[in-house]
Amino acid sequence: MSTRRRLFAVALTLLLAGSAAVAAEPTPARQKELIHMVRQDCGSCHGMTLQGGLGPALLPVNLAEKAAESLVATIIGGRPGTAMPPWHRFLGEDDAQWIVARLMEGFPK
Repeated sequence: MSTRRRLFAVALTLLLAGSAAVAAEPTPARQKELIHMVRQDCGSCHGMTLQGGLGPALLPVNLAEKAAESLVATIIGGRPGTAMPPWHRFLGEDDAQWIVARLMEGFPK
């Protein structure tokens, strides 16, 4: 295989891998469901205004130094030995990524 073809194959692989890593945007109806879920279900431990309670605050200032991937993993898999349950039965990874992005920018009302 020529060097040019090899470089093209590597570039194409990186391009495809990068596009797969971008989370799909939930539909507006699903976004509404996710907002309700976070406010009600997550809010039951993290506070109805997400300022903390049994669980820590989920405000942008509190999440600023946390890796988004780690937060997504916590939502999907929970935290064993704590009150944080896994949400994988109710949320896909794209949903969790959308929630984390909204939490990090200030969750919608």
